[in-house]
Amino acid sequence: MSTAPAAFSDITGLKLGHHTDPRRPTGCTVLLCESGAVAGVDIRGGATGTRETALLAPGALVDRVHAVLLTGGSAFGLDAAGGVMRWLEERGHGIPVGPARVPIVPAAVLFDLWVGEPGIRPDAAAGYAACEAARPDTADEGNVGAGAGATVGKLFGITHAMKGGLGCAVLRVGEVAIAAIVAVNALGDVRDPASGAIVAGARTADGRGLRDSIAALARGEGPASGLSGLNTTIGIVATNAQLDKAQAHRLAAMAQAGLARCIHPVHTQHDGDLLFALATGGIPGHVEPHQLSVLGTFAAEAVSQAVLRGVRAAHGLPGLPAVRDLTLHP
Repeated sequence: MSTAPAAFSDITGLKLGHHTDPRRPTGCTVLLCESGAVAGVDIRGGATGTRETALLAPGALVDRVHAVLLTGGSAFGLDAAGGVMRWLEERGHGIPVGPARVPIVPAAVLFDLWVGEPGIRPDAAAGYAACEAARPDTADEGNVGAGAGATVGKLFGITHAMKGGLGCAVLRVGEVAIAAIVAVNALGDVRDPASGAIVAGARTADGRGLRDSIAALARGEGPASGLSGLNTTIGIVATNAQLDKAQAHRLAAMAQAGLARCIHPVHTQHDGDLLFALATGGIPGHVEPHQLSVLGTFAAEAVSQAVLRGVRAAHGLPGLPAVRDLTLHP
């Protein structure tokens, strides 16, 4: 296995683009696969906001998607998918349906409405702008796109939280490439699985240290109330392997282990945690079950790296310090 810079040029046919709103910390991130890619999804959180995920089921008719959108703005941010559809339609991409072509754009949202003016959220124009900005070698991370307003460590309330962000990672195993894009907006803390150290999460009362949410819960310190739907870590894993829809679902499911390694607690009733999986089929040939297991293993590793990169690349906002702002932090 080798680790590449966080870009997507090794997976032919993919382009990553962001739109970051200059008026407040919010935005959206699009992964374009204009020629179509097989897709799956795995939903673990109890408070998801999605669009077009039902058609990804293995028994559903549609077998290709043309983009996947990650967006801030809570459910309002799903409007951005309309702009992605328009951009694709203008260029002739989509499934032929009678006299039209219909682009298929699954999407997932995260909650960032408490950072700045909540009436400002991604819309169709933002989705279109993200497509315009899409490139195969995009490597922006941190406070960009869907990660612009992301926060972590909210188990004891937003006043103890830290800035999250968007991270990317690409791994190679021979000819096969596995990429991950994750917008980290978790209820829990983010740990480095290599050391066990907390990287970002709930802060202590003075705001200068890290609380360790799991240890605090064990001491009997209860979580804050009113947390439902205010969190969510969403992401995409993509590969140039050739998968069918059932295999894409399994890839997304295995990749969730990457979130579990880094985020504590994860997949809670208050999170909308979700991962999409895309397979472009750039490397022909059926993937056997044992090969899929290897692919999923490295997809989880890519997700784990993307989570860590996202919080480490973030920049703090007023009242929301980032990793770089806590000098005693590893």
